[in-house]
Amino acid sequence: MELKDYIASIKDYPQEGIIFRDISPLMADGNAYNYAATEIVQYARDKEIDMVVGPEARGFIIGCPVAFALGVGFAPVRKPGKLPREVISADYEKEYGTDTLTMHADAIKPGQRVLIVDDLLATGGTMQATIELIEQMGGIVVGLAFLIELDDLEGRKRIGDYDYKVLMHY
Repeated sequence: MELKDYIASIKDYPQEGIIFRDISPLMADGNAYNYAATEIVQYARDKEIDMVVGPEARGFIIGCPVAFALGVGFAPVRKPGKLPREVISADYEKEYGTDTLTMHADAIKPGQRVLIVDDLLATGGTMQATIELIEQMGGIVVGLAFLIELDDLEGRKRIGDYDYKVLMHY
């Protein structure tokens, strides 16, 4: 299946010079959505995953069906003020600004094997912060999975030697 057929490219959103890769058409097509999630599940099957983690909000959209299919839990990574219990936080830079991510301080248990799932790898800042949060809790990041990688932004450099899967490159 050619997944790029299900991605809309929006110029100058959210600011001038950015091309936003909208996954909404992919999610709206049951076959394409299922295919994408299944590709990530197949990547993760031999990694002995204990938990899937996804940054808000599109990481939820992709990560939850993957966690369900693997029969493991899902832990959200959110912006400050969105989680009701004790959190840990990490600051990061993204392609058009800076931000902070938080996670419940007890979301990952020491030694748990974690797959991080998100829609997009851009500069790698979100992934770098998410990895930091998981490792602060003693989790082991065994893989990263993305629908899309924006190759020109070189996010792969910021995620280092972590194993990862990408379904589409732009």
